[in-house]
Amino acid sequence: MHHENLQAAAAALALARSSRSPCPRISERFDIQSLQDAYAVQEINTLAALATGRRLSGRKIGLTSLAVQQQLGVDQPDFGMLFADMEYRDGETIDSSRLIQPKVEGEIAFVLGRDLPHPDTTLGELLRAVDHVLPALEIVDSAIEDWKITLVDTVADNASSGLYVLGKTPVSLRGLDLALEGMLLEKNAAQAAIGVGAACMGNPLDASLWLARTMALTGRPLQAGDVLLSGALGPMVPVVAGDSVRLRLTRLGEVSCRFG
Repeated sequence: MHHENLQAAAAALALARSSRSPCPRISERFDIQSLQDAYAVQEINTLAALATGRRLSGRKIGLTSLAVQQQLGVDQPDFGMLFADMEYRDGETIDSSRLIQPKVEGEIAFVLGRDLPHPDTTLGELLRAVDHVLPALEIVDSAIEDWKITLVDTVADNASSGLYVLGKTPVSLRGLDLALEGMLLEKNAAQAAIGVGAACMGNPLDASLWLARTMALTGRPLQAGDVLLSGALGPMVPVVAGDSVRLRLTRLGEVSCRFG
């Protein structure tokens, strides 16, 4: 029965995504209680996506804010899969019909030039592996009704992944202190959120190191070319069709998109 519940929970989330119709909490509906079971549900849908020809392009880290961790009663972040068909580029119009109830976060994306296969990856190895960083918009989206999620629900739902938008001007990490990177997120030309790199686990590099180690432990190590979305620098901002969003970072440039 336990295995059947995991499969049923994965199917309910997949249906909610494909129909663009949110579902009730799978944690309650299918008695999915542990973090291990939540990741098992995520893996079922990851394997199903890969079987249809979708391709992994990287990973995302979530729950990097201490305040959010305390709110959900956890002491670590979570992760989700990024697929190549989730990527948009700076200035593009996003098809809102692909989304259910989207929100936008301003982030820093790390693009790898080397594989990171080891569960004890060092900071030095991570620094050598990062080819460049980019400003990024993560469009988070929940398959759970009204975003009323628990930790188990968001993990099972691929860490509430939706789409992501990358800037086009690569920046070297050399000489940068990402903890001090300031963020301004605008919606329809008005300030919507502000933040700083230190809000992301103290430094987005620390978040990325956690992600590299964790992915090696789980058997899906990060590879050259992968994109790492390192976590929100400030609050999420809800968006609807017709909205325009622009992220400005202190030294890393800017990235924008429109929801059509």
